[in-house]
Amino acid sequence: MWGRLIQRFRWPVLLVAVGVVVVSAVWGTGVFGKLTGGGFENRASESYQATVKIKEVFGDQSIDLIALYTAPDGKQIADYSAAVTSTLASLKSNPEVSEVLWDPNRMTSTDGRSTYAAIRLHGDDQDVKREVYDDLRPSLDVPGVTTEVGGAIAFLKSVNSQTSEDIAFAETISMPILLLLLLFIFRGLVAAVTPLIVGVIATLGAFAAVRLLTYATDVSVFAINIITILGLGMAIDYALFIVSRFREELAAGLDTQAAITRTLQTAGRTVLVSGLTIVLALSSLLVFPQVFLRSMGFGGMAAVGVAMLASLTVLPAFLALLGPRINAGRIRLPFGTRKAATGSASEERGTWGRLAHSVMKRPVVYAVAVAAVLITIALPALRISFGGFDERLLPPDSTVRTVNDRLDTGFTGATSDYPIQLLVKGAAPASYVDQIRAVDGVTGADVVATKDGVTLLSVDYDGDPSEAATRDIVRDLRDLPPPSGTQTQVAGRAAMDLDLLDSLGERLPWAALIMAGATFLLLFLAFGSVLLPIKAVVMNLISIGASFGVIVWGFQEGHLAGAMGFTSTGFLDPTNLVLILVILFGLATDYEVFLLSRIREEWDATGDNTRAVARGVQHTGGIITAAALLLAIVVGGFATGEMAFVKMMGVGMLVAILVDATLVRMILVPVTMRLLGRWNWWAPGPLGAIYRRFGIKHDTPASPHPTPTRETIPA
Repeated sequence: MWGRLIQRFRWPVLLVAVGVVVVSAVWGTGVFGKLTGGGFENRASESYQATVKIKEVFGDQSIDLIALYTAPDGKQIADYSAAVTSTLASLKSNPEVSEVLWDPNRMTSTDGRSTYAAIRLHGDDQDVKREVYDDLRPSLDVPGVTTEVGGAIAFLKSVNSQTSEDIAFAETISMPILLLLLLFIFRGLVAAVTPLIVGVIATLGAFAAVRLLTYATDVSVFAINIITILGLGMAIDYALFIVSRFREELAAGLDTQAAITRTLQTAGRTVLVSGLTIVLALSSLLVFPQVFLRSMGFGGMAAVGVAMLASLTVLPAFLALLGPRINAGRIRLPFGTRKAATGSASEERGTWGRLAHSVMKRPVVYAVAVAAVLITIALPALRISFGGFDERLLPPDSTVRTVNDRLDTGFTGATSDYPIQLLVKGAAPASYVDQIRAVDGVTGADVVATKDGVTLLSVDYDGDPSEAATRDIVRDLRDLPPPSGTQTQVAGRAAMDLDLLDSLGERLPWAALIMAGATFLLLFLAFGSVLLPIKAVVMNLISIGASFGVIVWGFQEGHLAGAMGFTSTGFLDPTNLVLILVILFGLATDYEVFLLSRIREEWDATGDNTRAVARGVQHTGGIITAAALLLAIVVGGFATGEMAFVKMMGVGMLVAILVDATLVRMILVPVTMRLLGRWNWWAPGPLGAIYRRFGIKHDTPASPHPTPTRETIPA
């Protein structure tokens, strides 16, 4: 039915698609000016509420910028005191500047060559301050000395800018490689270009969808990351699957209309199930209160949703227009291609079919061997340690990072960008301040201000705000009994990190339940089995475990630091790990659906479990391998970035994709399905009735299909 409608209305569908692309390119790309930075805080947390109260009573107490001034070699910064004084005096009169703190006696380096000023900006939020910083930066320069700027706002500005540059670079290097690989896979120029067309539609369409969302809620700039990865990656996966099946049906002797209909009944159904499953998995990010994670959920859902819709409407309309010309622009490679075999038995004798039969003959041996490999890769994940991000995620030559390092090593008692702040609603007696000073790890505590019956204290400590030891100090401060008749709250960077970890730990089980529940429901409706969805969830966790093992080994423990040019902090940012977990769960389900759809199709046709698995693997092994390779190119490009967390996402996703498409889908899945036998398709009475009534079923193949070859599906 759907195939006939697309065939009939192919021109209106294509014209609407062109209109959507034009609008998205012109209006949708304006989303970049509507996105917010940051978004990592939990606005219901104690630390956030305390920060709001501090601003309300005392004004903004955070240090936004650190201007570091360094004299030329052989000179002392005191020689340029007049120039520094003049620049900072002008800065104080700037209406965008709230306060400039500079004491040359206290804020000069131990070698006498440098001094720094701490600057507070006007503005209600970080986005406003980042805009102020862009205009303010030239007025910070002092003639004759080197001026370097760090601090929280400069850090956020650098993170956003560097992330955008990393994404642009990844796209620049990945697109030509993708086109070359698609040419190799399809052996034809027209067929190779179609997945990229769908990728452009998915990406631009997601930009437009997210811009619409900005009118209703805050969306983080980091949503662009996931749109780029999933919009391009899933569009290529889906288009590869649709185009491959269409060419297969044409090769089987069907005309264009019948081939379109058959393709959408089979591959189209698979794309629908995969897209819905991934969208629902990504919706689990919406349970988190952080704008950053919710934005990733919005961006990912938009990207996958548009990729799915384009693959089920625009792409088949385009194929209906092309017909056999999908094979136009054929490219002859210097090495040979296999001829298509005939007969149903040949469907099990290709490379992938032989592999499936081999593993199913010795299922226990293969299961033990692969499990040993994957457990070894995943073991480092048991040593995972969480912490917040800091300037060390920037490239080593970043000016913001240089300023931070210089303050840590070249100055005595430098102003902290991230002090622990303790808010007391009421008077804070000296005895309470002494109790704070006695807390393990605290090096000092002072009353900063008292106003309207509220007291603000600043607590000093050794070490970085993102370390576990600093979070322990926050816990101890919160455990202190408040003075009689008062209430206390702890704020600051370390407190926000602690509240973030607690919030993620509280919401993660709900997110996991949504992911697993959505996967079970949709796979049950697609395949009419209770055990296969459970197996799919377990297989997904195996792939993710391997990915996390490599991430811990390479990034937390630093074994990849030298080769990839980043600084290991000894811990990992939990928000990035939650994001990777959800994305990988969705992608792993994608390959599972590809494989099981064809196996179910063959099972319905033959009723022979072993033969159905072998034929399913033979028909989809090349597609899954090709799709994984193409997606690996997309995400692998991120590993070439400068930002440590962008590198981490690229490497972690690359490992999971390759493991999932090889060891898991091509070995563990056939092994487990061989061991389960007819139990693969077990559904007790009531569930069986639900499947028969509401299941997302496909028709039994109407015609025999040739062995997938290099002329139809990549081997």
